[in-house]
Amino acid sequence: MLSHSLGPVFLFVTLLPIVAEARHSQEGEQEQKQKTGYEVSGDKQWLDTGLDIKAGDTLRFTASGTLKYPGAKETGPDGLARNWWDLLRTLPLNDAKRGALLGRIGDSRSSRPFLIGTGRESKAITSGRLYLGVNQTQKDKSWGAYQVLVEILQRAQETQPVDESTLPRLAQEILDSIPTRVQDPDGNPGDRVNFLVIGTEQKLKRALQAGGWTIVNRTAKDAVIQGAISVLSRAAYTQLPMSELMLFGRAQDYGFAQADPVVVVASRHHFRIWKAPFTADGQTVWVGAGTHDVGFDRDQRTGGITHKIDPDTDKEREFIGKTLEESGEVAKTYYMTPANPVTEAKTAHGQEYRSDGRVLIVILTADREDVSQAFSNLFCSVLREINPDGGEWGDCAQYLETPSAESVELPPIPDKYRILIVPGLMNTCFAGVWAYKEGQEYLRSKYGLVVDLLPVPNDSCEDNAELIAEFLKRSQKEDSRKFIVLGYSKGAPDTQAALAQDRQAASSVAAFISVAGAIGGSPVADVMPRLTESWIKQYRLPGCEGDLSKGLKSLTQLNRRAFLAKYPEPVVPTYSIPAISDQAGTSKLLMQTWQILSAFSKWHDGQLTRLDAVVAGSKYLGSALADHFAVAMPFETSEESIKSGADKNHYPRTALLESLIRYVIGDLEAKK
Repeated sequence: MLSHSLGPVFLFVTLLPIVAEARHSQEGEQEQKQKTGYEVSGDKQWLDTGLDIKAGDTLRFTASGTLKYPGAKETGPDGLARNWWDLLRTLPLNDAKRGALLGRIGDSRSSRPFLIGTGRESKAITSGRLYLGVNQTQKDKSWGAYQVLVEILQRAQETQPVDESTLPRLAQEILDSIPTRVQDPDGNPGDRVNFLVIGTEQKLKRALQAGGWTIVNRTAKDAVIQGAISVLSRAAYTQLPMSELMLFGRAQDYGFAQADPVVVVASRHHFRIWKAPFTADGQTVWVGAGTHDVGFDRDQRTGGITHKIDPDTDKEREFIGKTLEESGEVAKTYYMTPANPVTEAKTAHGQEYRSDGRVLIVILTADREDVSQAFSNLFCSVLREINPDGGEWGDCAQYLETPSAESVELPPIPDKYRILIVPGLMNTCFAGVWAYKEGQEYLRSKYGLVVDLLPVPNDSCEDNAELIAEFLKRSQKEDSRKFIVLGYSKGAPDTQAALAQDRQAASSVAAFISVAGAIGGSPVADVMPRLTESWIKQYRLPGCEGDLSKGLKSLTQLNRRAFLAKYPEPVVPTYSIPAISDQAGTSKLLMQTWQILSAFSKWHDGQLTRLDAVVAGSKYLGSALADHFAVAMPFETSEESIKSGADKNHYPRTALLESLIRYVIGDLEAKK
């Protein structure tokens, strides 16, 4: 470690190789398990470790040490909380804290850094050279060092080449039917269509998120709301609204961008993308138009100020393709040329651009994690044939986004597993209104299942994780059957933390189900304290246990993403079912946060966006068409005063619970 008497210096990195050791597998094949140590203590922002990583390699990072910035307190590898001025810094990873330890695989401009902090264990999603670095600007000065141990726990097995005969094919006539350029609302032609992606919406979003892309506001109003939330949460705001352009008779379905604070005003990689009104061999086709903003220009139509783009639009096409390839979600890329290629043209505001006229075709890997069709078939069969909730429910399509395609057999549920339900925030505030209250009793009486509810206080995810872990270990001594744990709302990240941080507790769990789980945190976590206080007063809820402020703080996106960076891989087989609701299907109780979240996503439940409610690496069961409370909380059958605010609470929750248990047990048994 450098002496403070030397004054502030730029951070540099030296390599201290430690050891590489070999072991033999039971089959006699030799595997390399490398352990190499590095000291991050110098004047380079990035260190070349000399380690070449393959996609699928399992890596473990362990870090310690401290850094000291002028005018700031000492920090460890997790980094310093960002203050108001610090939000304007251009950091390599804006979702992470200043001074946090980062990793990166590859050295191209499309290579994205990832958070290491004090520790991380995960599989590499791309191949390339491993670099270590610090989340700081090139002008930042600091003293001190981080000691980093990098372990390659397991090398990836050789993968078989993709069988191209199984991939969807895009016919030339389909490409030729796509307009070669998008239009502004007045019909003026603009950017050229320069790439297509073939794959499911969930797979597309995962690939783009892994590639560092974020969804961009469509309106100035949305930008103002997001900016205000970012200020409240002290999160770096990296978006500006993207104007609406037209293709297939409508504005873009999504806008995505990569940018940094301050620089975002003048420079950003961005594209618009539309879901095509046709498919390729039955798979969804997404049509995109991307450009790279490099400054400002004068709009030749209005004389106003607009963004200036790099006239070589092929560079942005290649950049988009490279970021997708490095996500690990791409099966194949190739080029096609439309019958009437655009090689020279002007944008809608009059700026010239050029291209070779080719369109990049990106085929995503098969989405084997999307089992929404099979789950919908099961749920609709349960609702129609068994109807555990009683009463009339009408068309099953009202309750799940994915329509049912066929009926399935419904044998009795075996009692091989125990069920544990971990409810969400404020669960202790609603006396007698437990998550899946009727469903719990139904599973006990109908199928003889052991179903436990573990009410947890309104404390942090880490505090509640300890309570959950202790319950699991204690219960395992009494009954050797493993648990299927269902975490609802905040109960999902509470359970995630328990399984990740206590492997003994995890050994007692066969599977984990996240229902409307706050996996990625919520953009509204920082405005919730005032809202929950108003609920407590308005609906007379004096019995709340724990510290709501701690519980809500642990649900901020910054905190949840830091956890996911440290524990990115599911510990046990995991399943996700988010909820989504439109304005008409959302209770009065949630309307305020529903309106706020609408600035972030079109798909949310009034508390969480769908993207933040899906566990990476889990099986996606589809989306429940309900607001955040209706999917689990039986307010409509309670005597609580809050019932009046939950006026859109009618949902077949018991059928959903039975279907979740049936599906997971069937999936677990099929793997044996």
